[in-house]
Amino acid sequence: MGDEVRKNLQEIVSKIDGLYCIMFTDRDGVPLLKVTTDKAPENAIKPSFISTFCIAIDQGSKLGLGKTNTLICSYSQYQIVQMNKLPLIITFVANQKCNIGQILSLESQLDPIVSSLTLTVAEA
Repeated sequence: MGDEVRKNLQEIVSKIDGLYCIMFTDRDGVPLLKVTTDKAPENAIKPSFISTFCIAIDQGSKLGLGKTNTLICSYSQYQIVQMNKLPLIITFVANQKCNIGQILSLESQLDPIVSSLTLTVAEA
């Protein structure tokens, strides 16, 4: 399954113009599955950066905004989209011109991978 999933993710990355990385991690930012291009910024795929998502979603819920499903950050050169699929986090790294709507539409397509990885995390 691993090679087939990785190949499927690589196809997704190549089809969406400006998408540099799709990464599945646990709450602490530990990578479980990652597909990147050579243009992916190293700082954006470090566990310390990914784990800040969990801090942000906790703060949002404390403000009474409810459960955070998706967090989108736009920087001068990159856009980061993170989806809350606890116990997993899906992180997308793209350039500033990438169509975020295309990334958001991937959520249902990635659900089978999330289910499989969630079982793996639960067993560990």
